[in-house]
Amino acid sequence: MTNRDSKNDLVWLHIGAGSFHRAHQAVYLHRLRERGNDDDRRWQLALGNIRADMAPLLKELEQSEGRYTLETVTPQGQRAYETIRAIRDIVPWDAQLKSLVKTGAEPRTRVISFTVTEGGYYLDHQHLLDVHNPDLAADIGGDRRTIYGAVTAILQARQDGNAGGVTLLNCDNLRHNGERFFGGLQQFLTLRGHHQLLEWVRANVASPNSMVDRITPRPTEAVRQRVKEATGVDDPCALMAESFIQWVIEDDFKAGRPALEKVGVEMVASVLPYEEAKIRILNASHSCIAWAGTMIGLDYIHEGTVHEDIRRMAYDYITQDVIPCLTPSPLDLEAYRDTTLARFANPAIQDTNQRVAADGFSKIPGFIRPTISDSLGRGHQPRATAQVAALFFAFLQRWRRGELTYEYQDGVFDPAAVRLMLESPDPVRAYCNDPLLWGELAGSIQLERLLREGIVSVNAWLATSTKMPA
Repeated sequence: MTNRDSKNDLVWLHIGAGSFHRAHQAVYLHRLRERGNDDDRRWQLALGNIRADMAPLLKELEQSEGRYTLETVTPQGQRAYETIRAIRDIVPWDAQLKSLVKTGAEPRTRVISFTVTEGGYYLDHQHLLDVHNPDLAADIGGDRRTIYGAVTAILQARQDGNAGGVTLLNCDNLRHNGERFFGGLQQFLTLRGHHQLLEWVRANVASPNSMVDRITPRPTEAVRQRVKEATGVDDPCALMAESFIQWVIEDDFKAGRPALEKVGVEMVASVLPYEEAKIRILNASHSCIAWAGTMIGLDYIHEGTVHEDIRRMAYDYITQDVIPCLTPSPLDLEAYRDTTLARFANPAIQDTNQRVAADGFSKIPGFIRPTISDSLGRGHQPRATAQVAALFFAFLQRWRRGELTYEYQDGVFDPAAVRLMLESPDPVRAYCNDPLLWGELAGSIQLERLLREGIVSVNAWLATSTKMPA
């Protein structure tokens, strides 16, 4: 499908056809086109994917000319429906990503954004590429399985075709996401021996940091049915999200950008305080609730959030450890905490523990370890944060015993290595010694003491906890 209005249009290519993009970035671009002027409507969104798993969805979107219905719901249960029309070009998937590269290499393509999840950047605790990962190793050898292989192919084609500069915009929950991705990309180009391309990239590519936020559960048949009842449209691409939405971007674009500030995007000089608050308060407590809820038999995030014990764990983690680490801040951190927990308690979202509990081996180092490290550095014992890390340890123990009610999904962990860790003579020490999880804290006596205390506390709670809210 190609539905561009004129040769004067500018293209925003997004890589990653999952639900989050369609409920977040695409919504902002849709609203800009709907409410903006002729210059705003010049921006056309093209959507593609690296892997084959989204090929059926891309085909359905192509049949609907890129249109789909978004259902949003407030914490009070009010539902609204909006037809999103931002996607003007569906890029078909092929194993060599030829169509994706062709679109990315067009001179009219000025922004390339992507959502591939935290694990999709293959970064170790020093923020360097994990070259032992099979997919990344294959791409270093010339394949196009990862975001690095795909973007490298696009940038090489842009250099060869004199297509001009471009902005690469990371839209995942990765701390300093633009910097970290750009650093990984430069390392990738060096490993491939693309020295001329590397120099071109340094002169012609921007990679600003950004922060994105909107809870977006995986689409279900129930969403499709509600959309049909409310709108009369049987939409196979329908999805739902909470009413809350936020996007903060550092205003550093190489070749122009849409006027996103017209539709509520916060364009700032530094995204750092927003990013830190979101990652440490929202993302980490989200995982806390998912791991704890799973282990007492709950299925959904809202169930855990209204469970008195679980809510207290998340509240104490934020209040006792995170807020002191982030103060002073331009945000009202207490209000942000309360808004976050209210969002998590929304029963209409039906966000599953399975979705949120995933990728713990990226979330411990990205979301939780920094608060432990910062707290210890200023002489504070972060016992509430240690309890969150202990929840993940107990969660892994249940995974090893086959006691989880769903399949745990994690893009970077090695199941065989994790089993060895959990079956070692002292699994707690082995957990605390893992450098991928704990970085510079690995092997620390302070860390081990904290986590042993946390694990004792978590196990005592699990022994007496009940599924129903207290």
